[in-house]
This record gives sequence, C-alpha cells and structure tokens, in this order.
Amino acid sequence: MGVRFDRAYCQQPLCGPSRASVMTGLRPNKTGFNDNRHQLRDLVPNVETLGQFFQKQGYYSGRVGKIYHYHNPKHIGTDGDDDLPTWTERFNPIGIDRTQEENITIENTGPAAEKRSMGISMAWWAPVSEDEDHTDGKVATQAIKMIEKNKDKPFFIAAGFFNPHCPYVAPKKYFDLYDINDITMETLESAKEDLKDVPAMAIFRDSKKWPYYFPGVSYEGAKRCKLAYYATISFLDAQIGRILDALEKNNLIEKTIIVFWSDHGYFLGEKGLWYKRKAFELSARVPLIVSVPGVTQGKPCSRTVELVDLYPTLVDHAGFDVPKGLDGVSLRPLLTNPKTKWDRPAMTQVHYAKDKQGYSIRSERWRYTEWNGGKAGKELYDHDNDPQEKTNLANRSEFTSVMKELSQKMVDYQNSYKYVQPPPHEWQLKKKKK
Repeated sequence: MGVRFDRAYCQQPLCGPSRASVMTGLRPNKTGFNDNRHQLRDLVPNVETLGQFFQKQGYYSGRVGKIYHYHNPKHIGTDGDDDLPTWTERFNPIGIDRTQEENITIENTGPAAEKRSMGISMAWWAPVSEDEDHTDGKVATQAIKMIEKNKDKPFFIAAGFFNPHCPYVAPKKYFDLYDINDITMETLESAKEDLKDVPAMAIFRDSKKWPYYFPGVSYEGAKRCKLAYYATISFLDAQIGRILDALEKNNLIEKTIIVFWSDHGYFLGEKGLWYKRKAFELSARVPLIVSVPGVTQGKPCSRTVELVDLYPTLVDHAGFDVPKGLDGVSLRPLLTNPKTKWDRPAMTQVHYAKDKQGYSIRSERWRYTEWNGGKAGKELYDHDNDPQEKTNLANRSEFTSVMKELSQKMVDYQNSYKYVQPPPHEWQLKKKKK
C-alpha cells in the first residue's frame, strides 16, 4: 500500500538520539542528544514534539511500548526515558521476555554474562508460548484497543515494539520458520580482510571486542543469535499484521496514514561486527514504509531520505502547515511519485565522545565518512559497485573530487555541532562514593 524507501537513513545509529530526532524533527547536532543517558526536556525544554503538535490540532496522542529510548529489557513495563507532554495517554505492557529472564540463554561470557546483563548481549530464548505472552504481543493488543476506542476521532497512535532488540526472544513457532543450516555468516578470515583499510575510529567500540563484540561467542553461537534475530523479526511482522487487520476491521485503512520505521540498522556478523553505532551502511540504513491513502500505491523509492523527514511529512499530509525550524523536509513529492528528481543526501553522525565523532553522508551512489573532520581518517564507498562496503576508496587520488564535493556538503552539519556533557552512569556514581 505504501512507498518503500530503499535508501532511508537514521540521524544517529543509536536508540536515544535517533528516536529523539524522529519525534522532534531535529538532528542530534541541534538538540545535543548524542547518547542514551539524556531526557529530552533536559536538552530542549521547549521543543514541540510530533505528538504535541497533533494534540494541539485536537488529536488523541497515544503511546504503547517503546517510542523514546528504553533500556531493554530493564525498562520494559515502565515509562523508560519517555516524554510525558508528547502523549494524551501512555501504556507500558510487560511480558515473559522481561518477567522470566532467567530462561534466556546467553552465548557470551565475561562480567556482563555473569551479571546477566542483557541490554547488550548475545542472548536468546524460544519458549513454547503465545504471542500475547510477550511484551510485543501485548503492545499490539493495546494498540488495537486504542484504535477501537478512538476510531471516531482524529488520532496519532504510536505502537513501539521492543523486538528485534537483544535479547532475542519470541515464541518458538517463529524460530521454527528458520533452519540453522540455512543461516550463513561471513568467515572471520574474510571479515578481518574487510577491516584492513578502515580507520581505527570507525570501529572504535568494536576492535578490542572483535569478533561479535563479546568474549566466548563461537561461530555457531553467532549463527544461533542470527537465527533468533530473524525469528524476532517474523514475530514483529505478525504483530504489525494484527494492527493492520484492526484498521481494516474498523474501516480506517483508507483514512489512516501508516508509517513503519526502525531507529537504526544492525550488524549480524558482517565484518565480524555486531549491533549498531557505526557509520557503515548496515548501521545507518533503516527500514521505512509510508502509506498515505489515495496517494501511495505499493512502489519502491530509491531516493535518499532521512528519519528526520517524518515529522514534516506527517504534518504536511495531515493538512497542516509544517512548523518552521525543522531539519527535515516533507516527503510528499516522493510519496506522490517515487521517481521524482531529488537532490538531498542523507546525513548520519556517530558520536563516541567529544573527541571521537564521525559524519557520514550518503548520496544515491556514494557513502563518504570523515572521522574528527578527516584528521582521524576517511572512508569512501561506491555503492553502485560495492554495496557491502568492502573497499575503502578514500586513499585513491582518482576519487579526490568526489570526496571534496561530498565533504563540502557536510560542512554545515559539522559546524553546527553541539556537545552536551552526559550525566554519569550509575557505576561511575558508585565509584565516586567509594
């Protein structure tokens, strides 16, 4: 029904900053939101979020599950790092993926495994269970209730699913859709070769923990986690199907703009890497489908777009004037005609620390990345010929003009950088007390 954007990119491949950019229409550079330790209002107290905008227009604005950042699974069943003014109503279901964590298998070893810390982990569980025993099944059920309760009024309903975030937990029937013998992984020899021409800062968080981020994870263990990741995606697909069915049942499918998006991409062993928070394509690129009744007709779009474009797009298609000062643009022209001429490259930034940051720009052909303004290295990948980003062309003189042109387009983003000192972690506070 919608337009599938095949080149859609997040503003930062990390949960908190990416989700804040969607809900504010502002880049992390403008808000200072660069990690998962911030509350939105502490940084931009007067910002008008997407939910607030629609509330002002008389809409019901409801949230179930994870829209702003949540520490998963620790914050399941709570408000997490939510923003209260965004919503008319909020719901926080909790399922066996949180209440029965002791049953989860952890593939990695080390202190994190000993503490059963699973917010970042190589862990999975395939219980014989019903969809609604799990948090995401309950999220879908509550979203359906919100649709039915508010079907006779304008609504902005956000259903935030936790999967496929680790630990990878879903009913066994979704695991059974896949055969471990069909799960392929890049060999570690090939993966190591892929990283030879990459600047050290590009894999700053991963190099000391390579491969697969944690000690003790075997090649077969990584395959099990990859299968589990696929299972959680299939579980998620089924929940989305339930919500679409509810819209059809209530005669709302022709009256409702539907957006399917994810906050960032993900590595599943490619280059020996796992998780997010990298400037590579697999980390920056996101799934994005936008369906507008009477406009979109199930077509793909190959133009580069950004998650920050969703705020102005929804406001525009709902028939309102787009607020000034947003960093994105309305995707209305591309939703009407996915082949429309479009000259807006996508910008993704990676922030490790004040002195460790990268900016990556993506055109329809090229990905170009500068670390610390190029002083800590550069990367250039030709996606027409190298979609897996195996060969860094940045040191080849014949591509100097390409890099110069792309670098110039990044200047405004780099100059607008705003650094905000994040609050200390709990373990840092305990250390100070000692």
